[in-house]
Amino acid sequence: MIMQLTVFLENSEGRLAALCRTLADAGVNMSALTIAETSDYGIVRIICDNVFHAVDVLEESGFRATKTKVLAVEVPDRPGALAELLEALGSTDVNIEYGYCFLADGDKAIDVLKIKPEDRAAAEEAITKAGFKLLHWNDIAES
Repeated sequence: MIMQLTVFLENSEGRLAALCRTLADAGVNMSALTIAETSDYGIVRIICDNVFHAVDVLEESGFRATKTKVLAVEVPDRPGALAELLEALGSTDVNIEYGYCFLADGDKAIDVLKIKPEDRAAAEEAITKAGFKLLHWNDIAES
């Protein structure tokens, strides 16, 4: 399990750039960023090297930021790998709230999944039973 940075962001010109500049000036390194948006706001999800520091810096700069526990799963970078992971989870009653992927290295990808806390143990069991590796932050930082 890893911690994800989640930022509620007003959908206005320059706001995403200001978020990224704030993190850069604080020395926070991002490995992944995804945005879910509407016409009024966006939810920015970031995997970074120091979530706790990032939240403090962003809140001091007027952003609304939180930490969110998510599962990070290493999968082979090949067609069908994500389908196999999701099929393994499909054999349980686990519901995936959201997810996204990013390439970590030439031959592997990382799938990030938000699972309800009460379903995490079942999800972790199904993932490892299917032969996938659950990652921690140091695993991501080394890739």
